[in-house]
Amino acid sequence: MTDVSACMTDRNILITGASIAGNTAAWWLGRHGFDVTVVERAPAFRDGGQNVDIRGTGREVMRRMGLEQAALDAGTGEEGTAFIDESGEPEASFVTEEIGTDGPTAEMEILRGDLARLLYDQAKDHATYRFGDSVKAIEDGEVTFESGEQARYDAIIVAEGVGSSTRELVFPGENDPRWMDLTIAYFTIPRAPDDDRMWRWYNAPGKRSVSLRPDRHGTTRAMLSIHGEAQGEQDWPVERQKAWLRDRFEDAGWETPRILAAMADTDDFYFDALRQVRMPRWSSGRVVLTGDAAWCVTPLGGVGATLAVTGGYVLASELIRHADPAAAFAAYEEAMRPMVKAGQGVPKFAPRLMHPKSDTGIALLHKALWVASKPALQKGASKLFASPPEGPDLSPYPRG
Repeated sequence: MTDVSACMTDRNILITGASIAGNTAAWWLGRHGFDVTVVERAPAFRDGGQNVDIRGTGREVMRRMGLEQAALDAGTGEEGTAFIDESGEPEASFVTEEIGTDGPTAEMEILRGDLARLLYDQAKDHATYRFGDSVKAIEDGEVTFESGEQARYDAIIVAEGVGSSTRELVFPGENDPRWMDLTIAYFTIPRAPDDDRMWRWYNAPGKRSVSLRPDRHGTTRAMLSIHGEAQGEQDWPVERQKAWLRDRFEDAGWETPRILAAMADTDDFYFDALRQVRMPRWSSGRVVLTGDAAWCVTPLGGVGATLAVTGGYVLASELIRHADPAAAFAAYEEAMRPMVKAGQGVPKFAPRLMHPKSDTGIALLHKALWVASKPALQKGASKLFASPPEGPDLSPYPRG
């Protein structure tokens, strides 16, 4: 690690990415006297996105920010998860009220954009936000932006996504991704009268699944996923990705025709081949990674938002505690590595098991889920879906 032992003078921080992790860090740093600038490539704040949930340590962070109840109030209203057959009848159901908060649907179930907006609305009073710009080059704290502007910062926090371009500027070739053999598309479609408050998961032969989830915005969130090795589809233009999905899902059944028809006009289409970010280090000189740019666990881990909130808080707290960025970065990495390692531990056979190839395989999956959904087994079975890893000790960190 480059020696950055000189103490920060102006406590001048740049955060790249108005993400969950970035907004969390901005809130804490700004409230504790740092001069914080957040730069975001998008021309305006990005709402939208699919469901995320906050569990375990992440709930405590939200509590310390005074935002726990606001996040619960902004929740999707999802009441549980039902695995259904082609006619829409449930084969197995997991109702949150019955099995508790560690099932596939959490108590704090919220759209990514709604959570990020909640954090942003609080953080913008303590930080300067610049939309429509991004980092072009970094040299020992000196940043050149795509707009041509230059500025020097005491620390630079990269809080971008799985494909972070700023990460590649500073850590070229260091990410050794773990591909999860699952390609997913998310988008929003018009709500139909029969859409209920359950997450409805439908399996189709050919290692495919189709999901519909409720929101509080009068629409429905759709997901199409297919199991298999990625062939670069994540890098295709959007229209080619949509054509590929239409071809792969046209005979899937259930609500798929409605979903494919609505996909043509959706304005929040997101498509990706899932892969975890595996970095040997999270900092170099004055630059540090957090959130998906550092450790993306993929939605399969079920703890991405929890890790983002926790990571942004821990990083900010260590910068508050240490005048030397290098010491802060080292303490942050030591605190977060165990939680990240546990969160990334989802086995690669999990998406394969949840995406059977044949009708027989789907029937066996539904039978196993039906057994697991029985009252005597529900609480234990819920741990299979989402059990948050143990987080770092938060006792040394600020409470507000």
